Amino acid sequence: MATLDRGSRIYLLVLAAIAAALVGLWLSGRDSRVEALNETLQRDSKIAAYPFPFRVLRIEGRTAVVNSPRSPQVSVLRFLAVVRPDLAGLDPDDAAVVAAQKRLAGVQSRVRKRILEAPYVDQVRWQLDRDWFSRHGIVLPQG
Repeated sequence: MATLDRGSRIYLLVLAAIAAALVGLWLSGRDSRVEALNETLQRDSKIAAYPFPFRVLRIEGRTAVVNSPRSPQVSVLRFLAVVRPDLAGLDPDDAAVVAAQKRLAGVQSRVRKRILEAPYVDQVRWQLDRDWFSRHGIVLPQG
């Protein structure tokens, strides 16, 4: 194996230092509380089985910000048509649509309950998951 010249060794050391600094920055930006809450959600079989991946995005003070498929900006029917294509086009009062809405509300309530069990969270704030809709071909208006 050939030995590296002095310039190559310095170059490799600088690259290693930059890589270590970037890893350090990435690790310092992670919040172990968020990771713990997301693990709690994944361990709950009813939440994990739901077709929308509820996740804690961040913690602001004592408020957990959680992604959601529901918002005043987006009809719940648009969401349900993606996760349950058999419901697309049905009347909002159809029994199957009502049952799907109740299931979503029940799962979201369960998510809230699990998150509020953490001693460092007093509130849950829901944030529309625009990326989820985008990945499913739905462009939402800004706002």
